[in-house]
Amino acid sequence: MVELSLKGITKRFGSFTANDNISLTIKQGTIHAILGENGAGKTTLMNVLSGLYRPDEGEIYINHQLVNLNSPKSSIDQGIGMIHQHFMLVPQLSVLENILLGTQGQYKLNLKQKKLEIQELIDDYGLEIDLDAIVETISVGMQQRVEILKVLYRGAKLLILDEPTAVLTPGENERFFQILYQFVNQGNTIIFISHKLEEVIKLCDVITILRKGKVINTLENKNLNPQNLANMMIGEQQKISLIKKTLSFSETILTVDNLIIKNIENISFQIKAGEILGIAGVDGNGQQELVSVIMGLINPKKGKIKYKNIDITHWKIEEIVKKLSIGYIPEDRKTTGLVSSLTIGKNLILKQYYSYPFNQWGILQKKAIKIIENEAINNFDIRGVEPSITVSKLSGGNQQKIILARELSNNPQLIIAMQPTRGLDIKATEYIQQQLLKARENGAAILYISTELEEVRKMSDRLAIIYRGKFMDIVDPNTDLETIGLLMMGIKKSEKT
Repeated sequence: MVELSLKGITKRFGSFTANDNISLTIKQGTIHAILGENGAGKTTLMNVLSGLYRPDEGEIYINHQLVNLNSPKSSIDQGIGMIHQHFMLVPQLSVLENILLGTQGQYKLNLKQKKLEIQELIDDYGLEIDLDAIVETISVGMQQRVEILKVLYRGAKLLILDEPTAVLTPGENERFFQILYQFVNQGNTIIFISHKLEEVIKLCDVITILRKGKVINTLENKNLNPQNLANMMIGEQQKISLIKKTLSFSETILTVDNLIIKNIENISFQIKAGEILGIAGVDGNGQQELVSVIMGLINPKKGKIKYKNIDITHWKIEEIVKKLSIGYIPEDRKTTGLVSSLTIGKNLILKQYYSYPFNQWGILQKKAIKIIENEAINNFDIRGVEPSITVSKLSGGNQQKIILARELSNNPQLIIAMQPTRGLDIKATEYIQQQLLKARENGAAILYISTELEEVRKMSDRLAIIYRGKFMDIVDPNTDLETIGLLMMGIKKSEKT
């Protein structure tokens, strides 16, 4: 069993202090929330605890004993397991191979025995995972279960969860919470990081607020509400005001006609200039495949895709990026949206690095790149940055703003936004949504895909419900939740018995 104490933890990146003299205690058998805006220092602190970063100052105690967490292995050996917001899985390997990867064992693994041991954990926690499945073929929600299983198999007694429900639907959340309660009821401990304040209040025993790298308050979860927590996180009264203007739609920008590919069944729709078509559905029902075929990453078996009056059905992504006015916000900002080892400026020119003014005679022009970098930092409120910082050092909110700055830089006529606010705090979420609504007012057609039902309803002009690769219906976003919920399960209201 694990009780954790931090005393004066400080972590700096150059002149930027991510964690500033943090002291707190995580008691055994509790679910302890760490809250704060993007950039408040939450993920940095958790990376210190998981052995990925070494603190510049301060001490860590486990069960009142001073410990040195100088590597991920040392953290695991102390019973600490972290599930990162962006999963640490090898896509080409099976679930079983990912779980066993890096574990200590005999020269020759007894895979049959290991599989039985892991299956026992699956049954105990009701995780329902196919150990033989290849990770890249399973949904993001299922990949999260694999991450949980990995740390359980390694004997974790203190579980760190960074935005764990960002990939889950409301129905999946309930089952996930049951797994967490089961873990804690066995005397284990959880550190829970989330921007979903309602679920923090529902789930957690104790809440610590971070702001600008410092502990602002630690309090028991009694008589708290989301507004209280938001005000403490931000340091001011926070009013969310998202205004979506009524627009008239005219020119059709994107037409998808009778599309058939793997996991997609006969989908047809149109999006007009100034319109947002939302797609709601449980993760893994064909959303990624639909986006991949529109963006030229995979070829359809049947059907047509038109951008305005141009047939782009069999265009490759290189042609689409170079020749069409399309902005693409991918599902996973770290693996497909950004090159983490590059600077902000270089990430901003990924689609233009070969052209003037960023490239002359085959040489990247530092001055031109710096100009566009400074413009993006100012125009998109990218915070806590310093010269030449790589995007891997930035918060999730800042990373998403970099993608947005790049994809909106040329006023695209079509924007494909997939999970654009996943893992972002209140202010960053509102900012991203406001920028997309501004693009809509400028005439962009937007395909907005999210598993956050309330978010996609709020943003959309029309709402398509996807289930097992098929549009069950395209409805008004204000349609009652019961009807939408049934459609997400593959049931039309008239079919309900």
